[in-house]
Amino acid sequence: MQTPVARDEYGESLAGASILVIDDEPGMRNFLTKILTPRCKKVEQAASAAEATAILDQSHFDLVVLDNIMPGKTGLEWVQEQRRVGLFADTILVTAYADLETAIQALRIGVADFVLKPFRANQILNSVARALDRKYLRRENYLLKHELSAEGSAGRGRLLGKSAAICQARDMLTRLAPLPTPVLFMGASGTGKEIAARTLHSLSERAGKPFVAVNCAAIAPDRIAHELFGMVDDKDRRKDGLFLHADGGTLFLDEVAQMPDQVQAALLRVLEDQRIRPVGAERDIPLNLRFLFATNADLKQAVADGRFRADLYHRINVVQIVMPPLRERVEDIVELAALFMEQFSTTLGMPALELNEETLLKFSRYDWPGNVRELRNLIERSVILGEIPEEFSGTGAITGAAAIETLDLVTQRHIMHVLDACEGNRAEASRRLGVSRKTIDRKCASWGF
Repeated sequence: MQTPVARDEYGESLAGASILVIDDEPGMRNFLTKILTPRCKKVEQAASAAEATAILDQSHFDLVVLDNIMPGKTGLEWVQEQRRVGLFADTILVTAYADLETAIQALRIGVADFVLKPFRANQILNSVARALDRKYLRRENYLLKHELSAEGSAGRGRLLGKSAAICQARDMLTRLAPLPTPVLFMGASGTGKEIAARTLHSLSERAGKPFVAVNCAAIAPDRIAHELFGMVDDKDRRKDGLFLHADGGTLFLDEVAQMPDQVQAALLRVLEDQRIRPVGAERDIPLNLRFLFATNADLKQAVADGRFRADLYHRINVVQIVMPPLRERVEDIVELAALFMEQFSTTLGMPALELNEETLLKFSRYDWPGNVRELRNLIERSVILGEIPEEFSGTGAITGAAAIETLDLVTQRHIMHVLDACEGNRAEASRRLGVSRKTIDRKCASWGF
């Protein structure tokens, strides 16, 4: 049975941490293990540098606490050696000899902190808490910069709408949320694939962990492996990749069809083994990730053309969710337009424009080839310029909730959209709507069409 994790004055950072204790003295190993185990998720110990190396070959740790003076080699020598093969844990050095040369060497190697012997339990706990806080802060800053470097904030909204198509997608997300299954989101550009992926993440047990979105088409082919897997360079410096930063959470790979061949092969191995090997490293790192994928390309055709690996396609194509184009969500267009108007008025600090019934009708009858993204951009541009574009402007007198919710206006928008889809054929429109031709004629006459 797993030991319950204590939450105390040392903060929440310890609760989810995995720590490796390395010391050749059994008493010190047991002391460190005893004080860390009740507060951390996982604590293991090693009696030598060789034993620690073998453990690291199998497991990944957030932090290593090691003695500097050990038989065979010093702790600093071991850290330097491990960085060459891939040590992606922070380190705390325990030493009884804190001379200037040792301190300078520790800083050069990148040791997070060192604790002088003899020490009390609270000293090592404070050092561990500080090191973990700094580690998680670096991770948060890295992910924030990555998020801000992405294309605006369009992918960070809510999955809105009451149309049958979007309700079906939302129901599927709810069913998939508790499962570890990979999901492939399909659909045209701008249909909300990333928003759907974020919704799935927020419904899952990983909601409190990172959601990392990567646009494979936006990273240079010669850099994408470094960005995803991380790297160890010829000076033993490490860079944690997006896979490692997302550990415990969800990784969303958008435009996956644009991924270079060599990265496709590496990704297949990651999906099979749940382990990564950073570029230049000699050691694999185990991962705990849920993978989500998206593309607006025809992956079957890409496989047939030799541009996408067939084995990778079958590995990621476990469950598909096809995001509907906006023209198939006519009931949602008005709600989305009103939401975007409110959002941009607030974020830009500019007055919102009134959306009257004529404008909303024109929105509903437009085909929206750019989907939700096109609607969002149009509303943002309108707020900035202080007017709705001429092709959508209207002189209607009904605005606000009445324009959005009045039954006659809702009916008008829906019937006119169906008529447009039928190229004005009222007999076909009446068949699709399940009403008589006379009903269509009477409604159109009352609306002046």
